Amino acid sequence: MEYEIVIGLEVHSQLQTKSKMFCACSAVYQDADYNTTVCPVCMGMPGVLPVINRQAIEHIIKTGLALDCTIARHTKFDRKNYPYPDLMKGYQISQYDLPVASNGHLTLETDEGEKVIGITRVHMEEDVAKLFHRAEEFGEGYSLLDVNRAGVALMEIVSEPDMRSPDDARTYLTQLQSILRYIGVSSANMEEGNFRCDANISVRPMGSDKLGSKVEVKNMNSFRSVYRALEYETVRQVQAVKKGERIVQETRGWDEKNDRTFSQRIKEEENDYRYFPEPDLPPLEISEAWIDEIQRTLPELPQARLHRFRDEFGLSAYDAGLLTGNQPTADYFESIIEAKKAPADQQKKFAKSVSNWILVELARLLNQTGDEIQSVKVEPSHMVELIDMVDSGQLSSSMAKTVFEEMFNTGQAPGYIAKEKGLVQISDHGAINEAINEAISGNPNPVAEYLGGKEQAIRFLVGQVMKITRGNANPQVANELLKEKLESLK
Repeated sequence: MEYEIVIGLEVHSQLQTKSKMFCACSAVYQDADYNTTVCPVCMGMPGVLPVINRQAIEHIIKTGLALDCTIARHTKFDRKNYPYPDLMKGYQISQYDLPVASNGHLTLETDEGEKVIGITRVHMEEDVAKLFHRAEEFGEGYSLLDVNRAGVALMEIVSEPDMRSPDDARTYLTQLQSILRYIGVSSANMEEGNFRCDANISVRPMGSDKLGSKVEVKNMNSFRSVYRALEYETVRQVQAVKKGERIVQETRGWDEKNDRTFSQRIKEEENDYRYFPEPDLPPLEISEAWIDEIQRTLPELPQARLHRFRDEFGLSAYDAGLLTGNQPTADYFESIIEAKKAPADQQKKFAKSVSNWILVELARLLNQTGDEIQSVKVEPSHMVELIDMVDSGQLSSSMAKTVFEEMFNTGQAPGYIAKEKGLVQISDHGAINEAINEAISGNPNPVAEYLGGKEQAIRFLVGQVMKITRGNANPQVANELLKEKLESLK
């Protein structure tokens, strides 16, 4: 508690556009043969001229609006110079002092309540080529270059240093990912490399408002890696400060195998990049009418939907967060609610049942099969029918789980499955009483024990009723009728 951790994140997310940022090459490169989705522009050939991708700019504006940013009416592109081997031109077309969007925020939903994280800027740039490092038999390495990714539209979202723990960082990333997917600007898949994060972390004495030396951590390919890298850096930096050591402002990589960061290079300053306005692209004017047009396309965002699910359906913040964190899941939930059209006084109870089925049984089956919820065969109307069968006593909870798994595999209606498998629960008093009479006549000793005051003997007799009915009797009804019958024998 002597020291405070200060974290800011820089997220790079590839945008879902048909073509690259500054040329007509396809932006769908993942499954293409190496160096095939390329042209003189994205290969950095002399004399070529870039052209701005309008859809990419629209995606940036939409993201800025979703994060409550101010959208610039006048913006421009800049050259960012650095000599990396995967940078085809020797510079990157980016934005510096006039980004498309700035001064926004993202409100985190945490266990401690809401926490506001400032968004410094959202700007446009181009992605770089990809290096594949190879090691030869005798330990000498070489690298291969695939240019397919070079020039793909890339959005950078820079946060303020408002996060104070690895948990904050993980929550920020998951909520940001959800927003980008909701508004349809990026698939935001970290494992596929189209949602990448660099973390800036420093420590300072608790209560101080002066930032410490910043360390940037790179090479993290999952939320789990980000979390673990920040945990490691927290411990490393606090221990160093306690020993009186100086924290070097540097870039460090994350070693996934050994769970540690390692020094890569001294951190560059802004003047090292020698920014200057991109001479081959004119400044970009963004009209109020264009912004309004994009604003009208924004869907209900995850946080607003979470609050509505909590308030309208009476769900806990935790359950509502799980449902709304993934747009297809939230859509599926609402499609079932709509299919039921429950009266207002019954809606919250029904919504809780739907939430439980989606977050427990459906999540389990999706995890087992690796399927996405978009491909689920269970129709919303069939989900309503299943819940109604449980509520009416036609199916026990264990029967319903068996029926649901068959629904998941086949897409068939629960009533049909229950009938085919003989799983319909018996609640008819006449049928259950017949089984009770058979159980009593066939088990005189437990009956005598009950009549003699050993009330727990009824459990055995209920079990016999369930056996006679092949497990189809409603246990609650069977217990009540059996008790009535035994009491009448006293």
